[in-house]
Amino acid sequence: MSTEAPTLVSQSKAHGGTQFVYSHESTACGCTMTFAIFVPPQAERRPCPVLWYLSGLTCTHANVMEKGEYRRLAAELGVIIVCPDTSPRGDHVPDEPDNWQFGSGAGFYLDATAAPYAENYRMESYAMEELPALVAAHFPADMDRQSVFGHSMGGHGALTLALKHPERFRSCSAFAPIVSPTMADWSKPALRKYLGEDTAAHRRHDATCLVEDGARFSDFLIDQGTADGFLQEGLKPWLFAEACGKAGVPLTLRMHEGYDHSYYFISTFMDDHLLWHAERLV
Repeated sequence: MSTEAPTLVSQSKAHGGTQFVYSHESTACGCTMTFAIFVPPQAERRPCPVLWYLSGLTCTHANVMEKGEYRRLAAELGVIIVCPDTSPRGDHVPDEPDNWQFGSGAGFYLDATAAPYAENYRMESYAMEELPALVAAHFPADMDRQSVFGHSMGGHGALTLALKHPERFRSCSAFAPIVSPTMADWSKPALRKYLGEDTAAHRRHDATCLVEDGARFSDFLIDQGTADGFLQEGLKPWLFAEACGKAGVPLTLRMHEGYDHSYYFISTFMDDHLLWHAERLV
């Protein structure tokens, strides 16, 4: 996979660090991909740990960059924040434009195996191999210290990638994650389209199933709002909590009265998550 220098789209000074947006040609996804990266002021003196933020359905790199309110504390803590896009994009990329739960903006952080999606929808390879290699090559990143978090579909991605690659990440957290896409109405059809009808393949992209099937991670933090309109049908955090409890996997699940699924919720608890990860990235 190419580690050619990415193309600068924008840069802005913030809290002594710099918020960048770059684009690059992705071999994994077969298209131009865009990502955001916040580099704290400490990076002028030494490599800094990396915290990956994975966004949710319909989002791009820009949602958390513009509304997540992470830069002040990330600058204080000396943590690089990388925000990939959520899917491949382009006129040649297969899509269902009228379906917000699939295709563009809905890559589910997996490598598709079913036609016609297998050629472009390789978000697990992109997030785990191609983009980390590019970050390591071109930014002052300490790749021995990485953590991951995300929201909704991105929370699903954070949980599953951490469980499948526990040696890569020192910590994992999530805001309102889809903890069991094999059981959620808005994600079951996407798994079938990306992966075919093989239910065993579906289980490998389901955090609850991964724990049930023996995957382990050091500990998790999940924040969930009780007023989230997707809570009962799409998110179901109790399923993951039950699986972690049976397996002895440490999980802190915090239910917050009156909070919904929006970035008002995420920004409220963003500092808690950054501090959680910073403690484990030392």
